[in-house]
Amino acid sequence: MDLDLSAIPILDQHCHPLLRDGGGALAPVDYQRFFSESGEAEMHARHAPTTIFFRWALKELAALLRCEPAVEAVLAARARAGADALAGRMFRDANLAMLLVDHGYQTGASYSHAELAMRLPCRLAQILRLETLAQDLIVRHDTFDQVIDAFVATVEEARAAGHVGLKSIVAYRTGLAVSETSRGDAAAAWGPVKERAKRDGRVRLADKPLNDYLVLRALEIAGRQALPVQFHTGFGDGDLDLLTANPLHLRPVIERHRRVPFVLLHASYPYVRELGYLAAIHPNVWADLGLAVPFAAAEIPAVFRQALALAPTSKLLFSTDAYSIP
Repeated sequence: MDLDLSAIPILDQHCHPLLRDGGGALAPVDYQRFFSESGEAEMHARHAPTTIFFRWALKELAALLRCEPAVEAVLAARARAGADALAGRMFRDANLAMLLVDHGYQTGASYSHAELAMRLPCRLAQILRLETLAQDLIVRHDTFDQVIDAFVATVEEARAAGHVGLKSIVAYRTGLAVSETSRGDAAAAWGPVKERAKRDGRVRLADKPLNDYLVLRALEIAGRQALPVQFHTGFGDGDLDLLTANPLHLRPVIERHRRVPFVLLHASYPYVRELGYLAAIHPNVWADLGLAVPFAAAEIPAVFRQALALAPTSKLLFSTDAYSIP
């Protein structure tokens, strides 16, 4: 028997800001890239339209917009509706009551938090992305000590500044096997990182001693404040090493930081069973099922079965990981 859950308000506990004007006029290939985690243009142009996710979404969008289920027709109807109006309609139809927004994944074309709040018919709160914060501080400050002091101060003030949680993408950078790292070891890795930042005016933090040290400092602070910390786990963009994104790598850290609520994102796909195990064993671990739903498409029922095999239902969280366009 089908259940009607439409009256239940939804809290989307992990998403990203929309683009101003919905990203403007989109060509089919530009639109299709939102249905793929690949960074390869050929995947967007040739293969993304053949996925179950894309075909299902096209059908649903065509019904919503009252047009033909073809990408050109959907794009034309979307342009007529207007991105902000369409987003508001979708949010109301889905009964989205609140969003927890990670602004660390955005461009200059993305709405600010205040701009989003003016446009969306729901409450918003912010998540502080640790690696983006660290990268900004490395560019702005001259010394290692200045960066660490500013990083610690910002994380300590996160809740007071309106953030309801932290987020780490260390899985993308150096993997989830976060090791105990001394301040001295982190400082020894500082020189080349700062040189890259001075040369390029920006930096991608991908040095394990620095990454691990910053994550561990943030966890110490989060534990004192009982501040939840989201971790990217499992599949993602093409620059991810999936082998090092297995959530089991986090178990020593989870056990050392028992006062920190760990939210493991994206169903850890394909490591869903491992995620369910961690959520079943550790009181401070929660399992987020976003991104795998809808990207896993035909596997979505299996994702739920595998997560629920061990994890209590009280440990499962909903998110969309949605970004950029409605």
